Amino acid sequence: MNYKAPKKAVITDAGFASRFLPITKTIPKGMLPIGNRPVIQLVIEECLSAGIEEIILVVTPEGKTIYEDYFNNPAEKAKKQLYSQGKQDRFASVERVLNFPKITIITQDPSLPYGNGSPIASAKGLIDPDEAFIAIYSDDVVYGQSAVKDLMDAFEKHSDARAIIGCQLVPHEEIKKYAAVDYDSNTEVLHGLVEKPAPEDAASDLASYGRYLLTPEIFTHLIPENTGKDDELWLAEAIAKLIPTGQVYAKQTNGLWMTTGDPANYTLAQLKYTLDNEPYAADVREFIKNN
Repeated sequence: MNYKAPKKAVITDAGFASRFLPITKTIPKGMLPIGNRPVIQLVIEECLSAGIEEIILVVTPEGKTIYEDYFNNPAEKAKKQLYSQGKQDRFASVERVLNFPKITIITQDPSLPYGNGSPIASAKGLIDPDEAFIAIYSDDVVYGQSAVKDLMDAFEKHSDARAIIGCQLVPHEEIKKYAAVDYDSNTEVLHGLVEKPAPEDAASDLASYGRYLLTPEIFTHLIPENTGKDDELWLAEAIAKLIPTGQVYAKQTNGLWMTTGDPANYTLAQLKYTLDNEPYAADVREFIKNN
Protein backbone atom coordinates (compact mmCIF):
# COMPACT_ATOMS: atom_id res chain seq x y z
CA MET A 1 0.00 0.00 0.00
CA ASN A 2 0.99 3.64 -0.45
CA TYR A 3 0.64 5.87 2.57
CA LYS A 4 -0.88 9.33 2.85
CA ALA A 5 1.47 12.30 3.14
CA PRO A 6 2.52 13.21 6.71
CA LYS A 7 0.45 15.57 8.80
CA LYS A 8 2.06 14.67 12.14
CA ALA A 9 5.59 14.97 13.46
CA VAL A 10 7.06 13.07 16.40
CA ILE A 11 9.82 15.06 18.14
CA THR A 12 11.83 13.29 20.82
CA ASP A 13 13.57 14.67 23.90
CA ALA A 14 13.53 11.68 26.23
CA GLY A 15 17.20 11.29 27.14
CA PHE A 16 19.24 12.29 30.18
CA ALA A 17 21.37 14.92 28.37
CA SER A 18 24.26 14.06 30.68
CA ARG A 19 26.73 16.23 28.72
CA PHE A 20 24.80 19.31 29.87
CA LEU A 21 24.60 18.48 33.57
CA PRO A 22 23.87 20.06 35.96
CA ILE A 23 21.48 22.35 34.04
CA THR A 24 19.62 19.41 32.45
CA LYS A 25 18.72 17.90 35.79
CA THR A 26 16.16 20.70 35.89
CA ILE A 27 15.66 21.82 32.27
CA PRO A 28 15.16 19.39 29.34
CA LYS A 29 17.80 19.65 26.65
CA GLY A 30 15.22 20.73 24.09
CA MET A 31 14.35 23.71 26.29
CA LEU A 32 17.85 25.18 26.21
CA PRO A 33 17.64 28.59 24.51
CA ILE A 34 18.61 29.59 21.01
CA GLY A 35 18.07 33.34 21.05
CA ASN A 36 14.82 33.91 22.96
CA ARG A 37 13.33 30.53 22.00
CA PRO A 38 14.07 26.97 23.11
CA VAL A 39 15.78 24.66 20.64
CA ILE A 40 12.64 22.58 20.29
CA GLN A 41 10.63 25.61 19.13
CA LEU A 42 12.96 26.03 16.16
CA VAL A 43 12.29 22.39 15.28
CA ILE A 44 8.52 22.84 15.62
CA GLU A 45 8.58 25.96 13.46
CA GLU A 46 10.49 24.05 10.79
CA CYS A 47 7.72 21.43 10.81
CA LEU A 48 4.93 23.99 10.62
CA SER A 49 6.60 25.78 7.71
CA ALA A 50 6.54 22.47 5.82
CA GLY A 51 2.81 21.95 6.36
CA ILE A 52 2.81 19.66 9.40
CA GLU A 53 -0.43 20.09 11.34
CA GLU A 54 0.15 18.23 14.61
CA ILE A 55 3.19 17.82 16.86
CA ILE A 56 3.76 14.89 19.23
CA LEU A 57 6.50 15.50 21.80
CA VAL A 58 7.99 12.45 23.52
CA VAL A 59 9.76 13.60 26.68
CA THR A 60 10.90 12.48 30.12
CA PRO A 61 8.46 12.39 33.04
CA GLU A 62 10.44 15.22 34.64
CA GLY A 63 10.31 17.30 31.46
CA LYS A 64 6.62 16.80 30.74
CA THR A 65 5.35 19.51 33.10
CA ILE A 66 7.95 21.96 31.78
CA TYR A 67 6.89 21.41 28.18
CA GLU A 68 3.21 21.59 29.08
CA ASP A 69 3.79 24.89 30.85
CA TYR A 70 5.75 26.37 27.95
CA PHE A 71 3.21 25.51 25.27
CA ASN A 72 0.01 26.02 27.28
CA ASN A 73 0.55 28.57 30.08
CA PRO A 74 -1.14 31.83 28.96
CA ALA A 75 1.12 33.89 31.26
CA GLU A 76 -1.76 36.23 32.11
CA LYS A 77 0.17 38.09 34.79
CA ALA A 78 3.00 38.96 32.40
CA LYS A 79 0.51 39.86 29.69
CA LYS A 80 -1.40 42.22 31.99
CA GLN A 81 1.79 43.90 33.15
CA LEU A 82 3.20 44.40 29.65
CA TYR A 83 -0.10 45.70 28.25
CA SER A 84 -0.43 48.15 31.14
CA GLN A 85 3.04 49.48 30.27
CA GLY A 86 2.32 49.74 26.57
CA LYS A 87 4.84 46.98 25.84
CA GLN A 88 2.43 44.48 24.29
CA ASP A 89 4.84 43.92 21.41
CA ARG A 90 7.03 41.99 23.83
CA PHE A 91 4.20 39.55 24.45
CA ALA A 92 3.73 38.77 20.75
CA SER A 93 6.29 35.96 20.89
CA VAL A 94 4.30 34.28 23.70
CA GLU A 95 1.06 34.55 21.75
CA ARG A 96 2.77 32.94 18.77
CA VAL A 97 3.62 29.90 20.89
CA LEU A 98 0.12 29.70 22.34
CA ASN A 99 -1.33 29.77 18.82
CA PHE A 100 0.69 26.81 17.57
CA PRO A 101 -1.41 23.94 16.13
CA LYS A 102 -2.11 20.89 18.27
CA ILE A 103 0.81 19.78 20.43
CA THR A 104 0.45 16.48 22.30
CA ILE A 105 3.02 15.77 25.01
CA ILE A 106 3.68 12.18 26.13
CA THR A 107 6.40 10.34 28.05
CA GLN A 108 8.46 7.46 26.76
CA ASP A 109 7.04 3.99 27.42
CA PRO A 110 9.10 2.76 30.42
CA SER A 111 8.81 -0.85 29.27
CA LEU A 112 10.95 -0.14 26.20
CA PRO A 113 14.74 -0.53 26.26
CA TYR A 114 17.18 2.35 26.12
CA GLY A 115 17.85 3.66 22.61
CA ASN A 116 16.91 6.39 20.15
CA GLY A 117 14.16 4.23 18.63
CA SER A 118 12.20 3.88 21.86
CA PRO A 119 10.74 7.42 22.01
CA ILE A 120 9.43 7.00 18.46
CA ALA A 121 7.97 3.59 19.30
CA SER A 122 6.22 5.24 22.27
CA ALA A 123 4.16 7.37 19.87
CA LYS A 124 2.76 4.39 17.95
CA GLY A 125 -0.77 4.76 19.35
CA LEU A 126 -0.99 8.35 18.08
CA ILE A 127 0.00 7.58 14.48
CA ASP A 128 -2.69 6.89 11.89
CA PRO A 129 -2.20 3.44 10.32
CA ASP A 130 -2.56 4.72 6.75
CA GLU A 131 -0.41 7.84 7.06
CA ALA A 132 3.32 8.54 7.00
CA PHE A 133 4.81 10.74 9.71
CA ILE A 134 7.89 12.84 10.38
CA ALA A 135 10.31 11.82 13.14
CA ILE A 136 12.85 14.27 14.56
CA TYR A 137 15.49 14.33 17.26
CA SER A 138 15.06 17.62 19.11
CA ASP A 139 18.77 18.38 19.34
CA ASP A 140 19.21 18.80 15.57
CA VAL A 141 18.37 22.24 14.16
CA VAL A 142 18.29 23.19 10.50
CA TYR A 143 18.85 26.77 9.38
CA GLY A 144 17.69 27.98 5.99
CA GLN A 145 15.61 25.58 3.92
CA SER A 146 13.45 23.22 5.98
CA ALA A 147 14.71 19.63 5.94
CA VAL A 148 11.16 18.53 6.73
CA LYS A 149 10.04 20.23 3.51
CA ASP A 150 12.81 18.41 1.64
CA LEU A 151 11.48 15.10 2.97
CA MET A 152 7.89 16.01 2.10
CA ASP A 153 8.96 16.87 -1.44
CA ALA A 154 10.87 13.58 -1.68
CA PHE A 155 7.72 11.73 -0.60
CA GLU A 156 5.82 13.28 -3.51
CA LYS A 157 8.49 11.85 -5.80
CA HIS A 158 8.68 8.47 -4.07
CA SER A 159 5.04 7.83 -3.18
CA ASP A 160 5.80 4.15 -2.54
CA ALA A 161 8.27 4.98 0.23
CA ARG A 162 8.34 2.98 3.44
CA ALA A 163 10.88 5.44 4.83
CA ILE A 164 12.96 8.41 3.69
CA ILE A 165 15.98 9.51 5.68
CA GLY A 166 17.50 12.97 5.66
CA CYS A 167 21.27 13.00 5.29
CA GLN A 168 24.22 15.34 4.82
CA LEU A 169 27.95 15.01 4.28
CA VAL A 170 30.16 15.18 7.37
CA PRO A 171 33.96 15.19 7.73
CA HIS A 172 35.30 11.66 7.25
CA GLU A 173 36.55 11.30 10.81
CA GLU A 174 33.12 12.28 12.23
CA ILE A 175 31.04 9.60 10.48
CA LYS A 176 31.63 7.34 13.51
CA LYS A 177 29.20 9.57 15.44
CA TYR A 178 26.28 8.92 13.07
CA ALA A 179 24.57 6.30 10.94
CA ALA A 180 26.45 6.07 7.62
CA VAL A 181 24.42 6.02 4.40
CA ASP A 182 24.97 3.80 1.36
CA TYR A 183 22.62 4.78 -1.46
CA ASP A 184 22.22 5.25 -5.22
CA SER A 185 22.51 8.99 -5.84
CA ASN A 186 20.47 8.70 -9.06
CA THR A 187 17.46 6.78 -7.76
CA GLU A 188 17.93 7.80 -4.08
CA VAL A 189 17.26 4.16 -3.13
CA LEU A 190 18.93 3.30 0.17
CA HIS A 191 21.16 0.21 0.11
CA GLY A 192 22.53 0.28 3.63
CA LEU A 193 22.55 2.15 6.92
CA VAL A 194 25.13 1.36 9.61
CA GLU A 195 24.98 2.93 13.06
CA LYS A 196 28.24 4.56 14.24
CA PRO A 197 30.73 2.71 12.00
CA ALA A 198 34.48 3.08 12.16
CA PRO A 199 35.44 5.63 9.46
CA GLU A 200 37.37 3.01 7.50
CA ASP A 201 34.27 0.78 7.40
CA ALA A 202 31.73 3.45 6.41
CA ALA A 203 30.19 3.19 2.95
CA SER A 204 30.27 6.98 2.62
CA ASP A 205 30.63 10.20 4.57
CA LEU A 206 26.90 10.79 4.25
CA ALA A 207 25.40 10.85 7.73
CA SER A 208 21.80 10.19 8.59
CA TYR A 209 20.72 12.75 11.16
CA GLY A 210 17.59 13.68 13.07
CA ARG A 211 15.15 14.09 10.16
CA TYR A 212 13.11 11.11 8.99
CA LEU A 213 9.92 10.45 7.09
CA LEU A 214 8.58 7.12 8.34
CA THR A 215 5.52 4.96 7.86
CA PRO A 216 3.74 2.79 10.45
CA GLU A 217 5.70 -0.20 9.12
CA ILE A 218 8.64 1.00 11.23
CA PHE A 219 6.78 -0.08 14.38
CA THR A 220 7.07 -3.72 13.29
CA HIS A 221 10.79 -3.46 13.94
CA LEU A 222 10.88 -1.00 16.85
CA ILE A 223 10.24 -3.69 19.43
CA PRO A 224 12.26 -4.77 22.50
CA GLU A 225 13.35 -8.02 20.82
CA ASN A 226 15.24 -6.02 18.19
CA THR A 227 17.87 -4.37 20.33
CA GLY A 228 21.25 -4.11 18.64
CA LYS A 229 24.57 -2.44 19.35
CA ASP A 230 25.10 -1.90 23.11
CA ASP A 231 21.71 -3.57 23.72
CA GLU A 232 19.93 -0.41 22.57
CA LEU A 233 16.89 -0.04 20.33
CA TRP A 234 18.25 1.87 17.33
CA LEU A 235 16.06 3.63 14.78
CA ALA A 236 18.76 3.17 12.11
CA GLU A 237 18.66 -0.61 12.59
CA ALA A 238 14.85 -0.64 12.33
CA ILE A 239 15.03 1.35 9.09
CA ALA A 240 17.69 -1.05 7.79
CA LYS A 241 15.20 -3.91 8.17
CA LEU A 242 12.92 -2.12 5.66
CA ILE A 243 15.67 -1.75 3.05
CA PRO A 244 15.01 -5.14 1.37
CA THR A 245 11.64 -3.79 0.20
CA GLY A 246 13.51 -1.47 -2.18
CA GLN A 247 11.25 1.33 -0.99
CA VAL A 248 13.53 3.12 1.44
CA TYR A 249 15.16 6.31 0.19
CA ALA A 250 17.82 8.80 1.27
CA LYS A 251 17.46 12.52 0.64
CA GLN A 252 20.37 14.94 0.89
CA THR A 253 18.79 17.97 2.52
CA ASN A 254 19.68 21.56 1.67
CA GLY A 255 19.48 23.56 4.89
CA LEU A 256 22.39 24.02 7.29
CA TRP A 257 22.19 21.19 9.81
CA MET A 258 23.73 21.88 13.21
CA THR A 259 23.53 19.66 16.26
CA THR A 260 22.94 21.10 19.72
CA GLY A 261 23.56 17.76 21.43
CA ASP A 262 26.77 18.74 23.21
CA PRO A 263 28.00 22.03 24.72
CA ALA A 264 30.51 22.85 21.98
CA ASN A 265 28.11 22.35 19.09
CA TYR A 266 25.26 23.95 21.00
CA THR A 267 27.40 27.07 21.43
CA LEU A 268 28.15 27.14 17.70
CA ALA A 269 24.47 26.74 16.82
CA GLN A 270 23.60 29.53 19.23
CA LEU A 271 26.26 31.76 17.71
CA LYS A 272 25.11 31.03 14.16
CA TYR A 273 21.53 31.93 15.05
CA THR A 274 22.66 35.13 16.79
CA LEU A 275 24.82 36.32 13.91
CA ASP A 276 22.07 35.65 11.38
CA ASN A 277 19.01 36.86 13.28
CA GLU A 278 19.61 39.08 16.27
CA PRO A 279 19.70 42.91 16.08
CA TYR A 280 22.83 42.90 18.28
CA ALA A 281 24.77 40.64 15.87
CA ALA A 282 27.21 43.45 15.00
CA ASP A 283 28.09 43.86 18.68
CA VAL A 284 28.80 40.13 18.95
CA ARG A 285 31.00 40.19 15.86
CA GLU A 286 32.92 43.15 17.27
CA PHE A 287 33.41 41.38 20.59
CA ILE A 288 34.71 38.24 18.87
CA LYS A 289 37.05 40.31 16.71
CA ASN A 290 38.57 42.09 19.70
CA ASN A 291 38.76 39.17 22.09
